[in-house]
Amino acid sequence: MESKIVLLDTSVLIDYFRKKDKEKTLFVSLTHNFDESCISSIIEFEIYTGATQIQLAFWKNILGDMSVLPFDSNAAHIAVSILKKLKQKRKTIEKADLFIAAIAIANNLPMATLNRKHFEHIDNLELVNILDS
Repeated sequence: MESKIVLLDTSVLIDYFRKKDKEKTLFVSLTHNFDESCISSIIEFEIYTGATQIQLAFWKNILGDMSVLPFDSNAAHIAVSILKKLKQKRKTIEKADLFIAAIAIANNLPMATLNRKHFEHIDNLELVNILDS
């Protein structure tokens, strides 16, 4: 049987970090619905860039066992295609979000985010429905 894997957006991880009641987070909910969570190299960069020295141990503990998917040549070509389609729709997206979406598509993975508006105009990107998690 194939494992169910989800790519986590930075927003899901930050929400988990900030909330006192961890059980009420999307991150915990996803662990009940997916066999594995992974992140992209872009998300790893975002998390560690924003982390203080005190927070590093928390993040290393949470992210230590997760697979980190690279922004490779395939993802780069997908990102170019996404960008062209978004320009046709007159929509904009931050480069980091563009790269994260491209990595999800390149790896044929659904993505969990709390910032759906950042990603909702991207064709072929499967966003995990928060209500389903």
